[in-house]
Amino acid sequence: MSSLMNDVSIVAAVQAAPVFLDLDRSVDKACSLMGEAAKAGATLAVFPEAFLPGYPVWSWFIPPVKTHDLRPLYAELLENSVDVPGRHVSRLCEAAADHGITVSIGINERNHEASGSTLFNSLLHISDQGAILGCHRKMIPTVAERLVWGQGDGSDLQVHSTPVGKVSGLICWENYMPLARYTLYARGMEVCVAPTWDRGEPWISTMRHIGKEGRSFVISACSAMKMDDIPDRFEFKKKWMSEVGEWLNPGMSLIVDPDGKILAGPLEKEEGILLAEINLDFARGSRFQLDTAGHYARPDVFDLRIINESRSMLRAGLSPNEMAAPETQ
Repeated sequence: MSSLMNDVSIVAAVQAAPVFLDLDRSVDKACSLMGEAAKAGATLAVFPEAFLPGYPVWSWFIPPVKTHDLRPLYAELLENSVDVPGRHVSRLCEAAADHGITVSIGINERNHEASGSTLFNSLLHISDQGAILGCHRKMIPTVAERLVWGQGDGSDLQVHSTPVGKVSGLICWENYMPLARYTLYARGMEVCVAPTWDRGEPWISTMRHIGKEGRSFVISACSAMKMDDIPDRFEFKKKWMSEVGEWLNPGMSLIVDPDGKILAGPLEKEEGILLAEINLDFARGSRFQLDTAGHYARPDVFDLRIINESRSMLRAGLSPNEMAAPETQ
């Protein structure tokens, strides 16, 4: 038997559509899918981008000047979005602990620390013990997404230790940001999660490239969503999307190994859970050939500076007594 059998796990890419703009029912569905993945042996489940309570697909169809069409949609999305921490996150944490599974899930996150009315496209990581490991806000919403989501500041580009290995990830086209990828490589990422709304080529090639470049396992999860998944009560569906066919997004989730080879998927035009066995010893062993944040780096030539500080919207000023206090040596 090969000695490379010491650190083996099963991981899952969950390809499913949320209950569109219904946070409570989408959380119910997420918790149920966690259970299905765990029952199949998975110790990590990755959900699609903005799974709670759904990707704001209208932003790609309604012209931005049609503000009166956009306002009620944003208001409903805001109402059904997530606070971290908060009641809905607690439900996810309880389910993760009940099933003993680590979870990475895409959410629409409210800026609860300030106005409570700006949204971020975020990636929430939950441990198999039900603890929040971290929450990363997408740094650059892509094109039409900028009408919906604010920009994250990058202070949350962290890698999390889990039973599956060192887990982190980037959201959709953040994976085209070389410095963001390098930051996670340098921080020791072994399993890269990539929630997305993208599909097809060149996305599949990008996932394979990241597997090879980072010598990491890559789990890309996308929503497989039909037009029927958007309730008819939404006027934009008929007014602006009448020419869209049956499938709004075919999904095409996949799992890739550190050689860039596809282990599972792409899964197209159906909901399902992709499973793959990953071996961290295989990933670590492959780095003797290529370690982009190790012996294949040239810190004497290239210098990457990362701003870790998070800037708050509100900062308390000094009190009069503090302002008058003498300086200490």
